[in-house]
Amino acid sequence: MKNILQAIKVTLLTGMLTLLFLNSRAQVIQEVQNSFNAYKQSALQEKLFVHTDKSTYLPGEILWFKIYCVDGNDHKPLNLSKVTYIELLDNANSPISQAKIAMKNGLGDGSIYIPVSVSNGNYKLRAYTSWMKNFSPDYYFEKTITLLNPIKVPESSAKTASTGYDIQFFPEGGNLLSGTSSKVAFKALGLSGKGVNVTGAIIDQHKDTVARFKSLKFGMGNFDLTPVAGNTYKALVKGSDGKVLAKDLPEVNSQGYALKLTDNGNQLEVTVKVAGIADGNLFMFAHTRQTIKAAETANTSNGTAHFTINKSALGDGVSHITIFNNAKQPVCERLYFKRPAQQLLIDANADQQQYDLRKKVNINLSAKSTSGQAISASLSMAVYRVDSLQAIDHSTIFSYLWLSSDLKGSIESADYYFKNTDAESNTALDNLMLTQGWSRFRWSQLLENKAASFSFLPEYSGHIITGKITSTQPGGTVENVVTYVGVPGKRVQLYTSQSDSSGHLLYDTKDFYGPNEIVAQTNQQVDSTYRIDILSPFSEQYSKTAIPKFELTDGLRNALQVHSLGVQVSNIYAGNNIKKFYEPVIDSSAFYGKPYKTYKLDDYTRFTTMEEVLREYVSEDNIVKRSGRFHIKVLNDRGFLDGDPLTIVDGIPVFNTDKIMAIDPLKVRKLEVVRDRYYYGPSEEEGVFSFTTYKGDLGGVELDPKAVVIDYEGLQLHREFYSPVYDSAVQASSRMPDFRNLLYWSPSVNTLGKAAVSFYTSDQPGKYVGVIQGITTNGEAGSQYFSFDVK
Repeated sequence: MKNILQAIKVTLLTGMLTLLFLNSRAQVIQEVQNSFNAYKQSALQEKLFVHTDKSTYLPGEILWFKIYCVDGNDHKPLNLSKVTYIELLDNANSPISQAKIAMKNGLGDGSIYIPVSVSNGNYKLRAYTSWMKNFSPDYYFEKTITLLNPIKVPESSAKTASTGYDIQFFPEGGNLLSGTSSKVAFKALGLSGKGVNVTGAIIDQHKDTVARFKSLKFGMGNFDLTPVAGNTYKALVKGSDGKVLAKDLPEVNSQGYALKLTDNGNQLEVTVKVAGIADGNLFMFAHTRQTIKAAETANTSNGTAHFTINKSALGDGVSHITIFNNAKQPVCERLYFKRPAQQLLIDANADQQQYDLRKKVNINLSAKSTSGQAISASLSMAVYRVDSLQAIDHSTIFSYLWLSSDLKGSIESADYYFKNTDAESNTALDNLMLTQGWSRFRWSQLLENKAASFSFLPEYSGHIITGKITSTQPGGTVENVVTYVGVPGKRVQLYTSQSDSSGHLLYDTKDFYGPNEIVAQTNQQVDSTYRIDILSPFSEQYSKTAIPKFELTDGLRNALQVHSLGVQVSNIYAGNNIKKFYEPVIDSSAFYGKPYKTYKLDDYTRFTTMEEVLREYVSEDNIVKRSGRFHIKVLNDRGFLDGDPLTIVDGIPVFNTDKIMAIDPLKVRKLEVVRDRYYYGPSEEEGVFSFTTYKGDLGGVELDPKAVVIDYEGLQLHREFYSPVYDSAVQASSRMPDFRNLLYWSPSVNTLGKAAVSFYTSDQPGKYVGVIQGITTNGEAGSQYFSFDVK
């Protein structure tokens, strides 16, 4: 009986320990999932793709572009940010052009004028939103743009290293572990930023060769290595130029973790080797674009743990496979790519393969899903001449969204991995995954479960002007100070902001377009000891991606002369047409909406002083004078309001009523009156008196000396793309030269399954290519090319 009871106790104890063990394992992996989901909820990821009309420009040309903003999880157009910032940067990350682009339903477009002062070279075009500034600049959209200035001598090339390339090594999973066979990937890049073919050998400190390697595609490849504890390893690499480069491999760890991924057809087998650490539990966590796809636990037995992932469980695109230890610390990570099944299929053809000069070209378009069903899509299209100077731009929205946007650095010929599905391309694709680092976020911060803190708000309704207020008095507080930013002009644009504990200011604007002058100030009658600085909204963080080296070869000179002549002719003969802008359709009403009453002063007998106008014609006020200063008391059906109203002249607050009385009434067109207490953001106003002058120039009112007046560019005005029409024989025979190399650009070719566009050839013969990019509301992206000749 005793033996039976003893056996029962042992069984119960074993069962309880097993249950506790399983609960502990389940708790760890559940905590990781909960932390990840919490992060995902608070850290929405935006992706941007910018379609430019071409990639090489001369001074005086216009760079046209369309911006696509999508949800990073499902690639559907995202209507969150209403502003995208776009910059053209040089090698020193100094901007030669910046713009703020209005976005609607995840789409926006604009243009950049290439200034005449640019130097020859490659530049970086980058785009991001205010919300994206909270995350790494490695995930801003970036593209290389070449600018050629024929009136500037190309800068002499600086002396470079003995070899014209560099190489990096990436152990699978992140670590080299002694005694464990590991796959080591490598990536060799030339000065142009593109991969170079290399061969090489790995030697140890005794100069014994332990491995050999050879690049496959784009300077990438891999080899197997079983490092020995205490040994050091070096790669001797030979490039296509025959020069040898020596490079140290990453350090070999005597204890830690090593990961190996094996593709077994429908399944992925993940093997983790452990050395120098007691056997325990490991946790595998896989996610695709921040959506959890797999989470498993495995015991470590004899220094090895195994995980299995069904490929069908993973989402399309890049998946992150991360291994955690018992302490919830990430110890290994590996990327895996699954080719997407859904794609926007675009068909585009010209009605002829060859055209004469100044002839009409008709393009028929159709958009279909992968299943062949006609679908609606938003497309952008450019048609330009290709030659030795301007090649075909092969960057596509499909390859960018599914591949490049989830990886750091520049991906060479990303379209290759989608057009080819053979064994070689699969190996090349895996090499690309192996040469990537850790995730776009830091696991250590994510697992702390702290509330996410973001420095930049999404611009959901319009551009946010940012500023900072400081006190001019020692020890003065900068918190809860109400400030005003106004835009002088006939349209009332006034915005308010209350400073936080650090003195930061945010002015949420509406329909704020074009170049402007803005005035920032406090109510100097109340707060006179402050200074306001308006801050730049452009990001001051930069990716580590280097701009490729630029070289102007002799073979490009003839093409450059032809392009330069074409640009000069276009600017001389079509300059007025090129400089046309669309007026934005905006709500021109003031922030207070419809006023209680509007006084148009031309409807009344004119007085010579503003005091007489206000006393005799305006029934909603009482003008008083105390201690030698004028004051306006606002009257409504309940009596007088407390204090002076917010008095505005051409959108600028004027807090000294004496300055209002000094305005010449003959300069004022109208007065709008709000006779009730008005709450505008953080400010509480005793009514509003808004004066509008005929010229919108403040009618001679002097601004307060402490007010900050600066030039500030609002959202970019839309430039009109110019393309001449040759419908008649008279137009076709016109002696006006037409040297356009960009025949057509449209950021908004919308299809309901089918669409048609037309344009005319110019006086420039040659081969022309059309490039179309687009996306559907369901996030299906696609691109297409077509070509024709002009004789």
